[in-house]
Amino acid sequence: MTVAAAGTRSGGSGRSGPAIACDESGYEGEKLIGTTTDVFAHASVRMDAGAAADCLRELRDRIRSPALEYKANHLLRARSRPVLEWLLGPSGPLPGNARVYLVDKAFLVVGSVVDVLLGERADAAVTLYRDGPRTFGPERWETFLGSANQLLRAKDRLDGATPVDSFFRAVESLPTAGPPVDAVLRELRQARPRAESYRVRVRKCPDLASVLDPLVPAIARAVGYWGSGSGTVCVVHDRQKALSEERIAQLRRVSGGLLGQVVLVDSRTDARVQIADVLAGTARKISSDELNNRGDARLTSLLRPYLDPHSIWGDPRSWSRLT
Repeated sequence: MTVAAAGTRSGGSGRSGPAIACDESGYEGEKLIGTTTDVFAHASVRMDAGAAADCLRELRDRIRSPALEYKANHLLRARSRPVLEWLLGPSGPLPGNARVYLVDKAFLVVGSVVDVLLGERADAAVTLYRDGPRTFGPERWETFLGSANQLLRAKDRLDGATPVDSFFRAVESLPTAGPPVDAVLRELRQARPRAESYRVRVRKCPDLASVLDPLVPAIARAVGYWGSGSGTVCVVHDRQKALSEERIAQLRRVSGGLLGQVVLVDSRTDARVQIADVLAGTARKISSDELNNRGDARLTSLLRPYLDPHSIWGDPRSWSRLT
């Protein structure tokens, strides 16, 4: 399949493999807490331009909205429910041709701050994530998450407070919870030197904060999935400032040579990217509903075949329903 879209290009090399179109939903860069979404979703679609155009025409015929560009909200309306079920279902165009990578933003923040301050301690991250909200209450938990997010970001706080001071104030305000949460908090309280060292390094090299950027693992997973045994993967992606030449070079390093040409386009000009955009938006809404215990069993079952099992997700109950 050839990449026919016009836009910003970043070349690659190697044996030509499949081309995939990608888009995301819920992306706000390194800011993961205090946003309007709690889930990030990235969709990759393997369709040629003709098949994608046919799919869009079918959506227009079924939904009959005058909008110039169809988005997920067009399919998430109650009256469009049959169209969404068709798109995701076995008679639609997506089975075998699409993949979705999910990120539970709060879990990514908890895992990242634990990795930076305590080393790669998955057990500590899982303990804190699963027990924190119930143990500390929603207000203290959100304050902790926000301060952890700010500690890891390249940008300093706008109010003049240092990210390190704000984070450790939040940690100190958390009440005694009993083992094993208290053991994790005790380690975090002793990790101030590591936090100070991280802030010095991230000021010199802002790319260190890419630990918070869900685009990197999402695209890397898509390339790995579609390129396995097929040579390099060409990526057509909705134009995204975060996909700089430096970030694309990073993606090439982590993809083990599977990432070929990258083409950044306006989603309105490429039907394949529009399909990926619709899939990402509907997947984000369906998975967020499950995370918040208001899931729709039918839509969850239809989304299930597309989900990447290596998504970043910390809640076992909602994940068991999703997968």
